[in-house]
Order: sequence, then C-alpha cells, then structure tokens
Amino acid sequence: MNERAPIRVMVVDDHPMWRDAVARDLAESGCEVVATAGDGEQAVRRAKVVSPDVLVLDLNLPVLPGVRVCQELVAHQPAPRVLVLSASGEHADVLEAVKSGATGYLLKSASTEELIDAVRRTAAGDPVFTPGLAGLVLGEYRRLASEPAPGPAGGDEPGAPRLTDRETEVLRLVAKGLSYKQIAERLVISHRTVQNHVQNTLGKLQLHNRVELVRYAIERGLDEV
Repeated sequence: MNERAPIRVMVVDDHPMWRDAVARDLAESGCEVVATAGDGEQAVRRAKVVSPDVLVLDLNLPVLPGVRVCQELVAHQPAPRVLVLSASGEHADVLEAVKSGATGYLLKSASTEELIDAVRRTAAGDPVFTPGLAGLVLGEYRRLASEPAPGPAGGDEPGAPRLTDRETEVLRLVAKGLSYKQIAERLVISHRTVQNHVQNTLGKLQLHNRVELVRYAIERGLDEV
C-alpha cells in the first residue's frame, strides 16, 4: 500500500445506525470506506471482493459470528488486518478474537479519536487494545506458546529458514509486546523498516499473523533474552 494512499476500511456491524456512524467518522478522517456489512456471511463475501486493508468488526453478528468472519478472512489472501470493535470487554471474548487472528480489540465506549487512531495503527500492523487488555493478550500469547504448534514453524527441522540478526532482534521485541513504533524507536529505524522486517519474517517462517509470530518467538525463548 502506498504510504500516501488512504486506508481502505470495511465496517461490519448489525446495527445500521452504529455502522453508518462509524463509516462516516472514518470517511471524514480520510479513510476510504470500501464496503459495509450487517451480517457475518455478507461480511466474508464482500471483504473477499473489495480486499480492505482494515476490517472493523463487531463480534455479535447474525448468520455467522464475528470470530468466524475473522478466521475466514485472515486465512484469505490478501488478508485484511482485523480491528474488533465490540461492546463486550469480557476476557473470553477478547482472547477468542485474538486467537482468531484479530490485530486489535477496542471497546465501543472508545471515542471517535481513539477509533480513528486504532484504525491507523492497525493498518500499520501495530496491535491495538483497549487499556487494560494488552497484558491479558500477552499472557494468552504465552499460554499458546506452551501448547504444541502445528505447521512448518513448529520445530527446528533441517533446512528451516534462517533469519537475519536484525529480523531476530525485531522478533524478540515483538515477543516482548512492543508496538512497531516502540521497536522503531528502540532500534533507531523507521516504522516502515520494522514492518518490512516483520513481513519478511512471516514469509520466511510461513506464518500468517502476529499471534503466530509471537507464539513462535516465545516457544524459542526470545522474549526472555
């Protein structure tokens, strides 16, 4: 995506007034609202056609629940980044969304400014969570890392792809829960460079999202170095 291009957003919520208000606020902030949807099946179908950069997704949807929408779309290429916007702050809902591949989780009590900032950060690949939930999510990453991991990144088999020193350094900071902005400041590199290192690492390890990346790093003790 061109740095100057507007963020392409899709808004999914079953309440028309809320959905329209969120879409209007995002459009007025400079985002390009490429589609909206009122149920889960409609959301999956439309998102696969318009390929948004960010999906602003409610969890409580008719026909197909939000977590299923998230699972289907993050497995689809090109995959959108998913920002859950929910009325629920229940820990179980937050963790289910994260395990489904959501990049962030914001409560509907957030201000318009917080929503716009969250969409921009989500588009950049940063994890965005309502205050108080970030620690919970990092704890879930650690719990997931204690379980056997399927797939090609699950072991150190011969011929496994090698990461550069800088990619390993970035991966270590991701595992510690730092945002891309914080990593850029720590390593004195640009935000875009951090994103490139993460994308290269995901490609080399055949992983799909930040959840899998953090899990991989914690399994190898990189968060403790």
